[in-house]
This record gives sequence, structure tokens and C-alpha cells, in this order.
Amino acid sequence: MTKDQKVVAIQEIKDLLQDAKVVYVADLEGLNAAKSSEFRRQAFKQNIKVKVVKNTLLQKAMEQMEGVDYSEMFASFKGNSTLMISETANAPAKLIQGFRKKEEKPALKSAYLQETFYVGDNNLDTLANIKSREEMIGEIIGLLQSPIQRVVSALQNKSETVEAKAEEAAPAVEETATETPVAESTEETPSAE
Repeated sequence: MTKDQKVVAIQEIKDLLQDAKVVYVADLEGLNAAKSSEFRRQAFKQNIKVKVVKNTLLQKAMEQMEGVDYSEMFASFKGNSTLMISETANAPAKLIQGFRKKEEKPALKSAYLQETFYVGDNNLDTLANIKSREEMIGEIIGLLQSPIQRVVSALQNKSETVEAKAEEAAPAVEETATETPVAESTEETPSAE
């Protein structure tokens, strides 16, 4: 690889990392072409960018990035490395976990998300269980709706209770009203004789 090609490759990696909030580095070594293609296809469906990179070029690109110090990840850059960029915090971890049900690889090398570094494959379960932004928003909405639903339910039950009491009271009034004329008519009948 010439110096110019390296500069271009570093710039491509920097472009990927520019606004990335979720960065994973994984090891796909050992996956055959078909499985590697399937991994990429699933990543594409989940809006995860996947790029096989050279460790030295990835490290140089990360060193040149402003705002985030990726140096904690550098120790994991050995062997085959694949850069994974996503908007959803747990999507790459879930993708790796899904593949691991059938294969030994891919393996997680390191990850950076939510301003925290995770180094080592032992963090895969932790990363997969991190709630995505959408899941968190859904939970918050559910929590906010719960008290409102209780109030609405209580109001509906109260209005139904009031209506039921009104219905119970109404037949009693009607019975009293019908009994009174009957009593009067019986009184009238004997007086007529």
C-alpha cells in the first residue's frame, strides 16, 4: 500500500468516525465468504456500517480524531479488525450475538458508546442488554402514560358507578309512583260500592 493510499484509507476511516456515537471493533477472522456476506447483509438491514480495516490505519485515524480519545481501544487492535458504526447502541452487539449462536466468530474486540469504552469479548452480553434510545423513549412514555391511564380509568369507573346508582334509584321511584295510583284505585273501588 502506497503512502497516498494509506492517507486515503485513513481519511475514509475518519469520515466514518466523524459523527459516530457507537463504534465497535470486531474480529470476523474465520468466517468463510458466504458467512461474511451474510453478516454484512444483516448489518446493512440494521443500518450498521461495516468496514474491514488495518489496525495501524484505524489507530492513526482514531488518533487524529478530535473530541474522543480512543486510546483505550488500541490494545485490542491485533489480528483481523472490522469497524462497525451504528446509530443504535446495542445493534452491533445483538448482531454479533446472533451470529455466535452458530459460530465462534465474530468476536468483540472493543467498543465505544455512550461515552464509555468496553474492551474485550466478555462485554458482549452487557452491550447487547444496553437499551437503545428508542427502547428508553418507549419505557419513559409508558411510565408517563401509566398515571394518566389510572386517572382516566378511575374517572370512567366513577361515572359508571354514578350512572348505576341513578339507574337503581329510578326503578324505585317508578315503583312507588305506580303503587300509589293502584292504592288510590282500590280505595276508589270500595267507596264506589
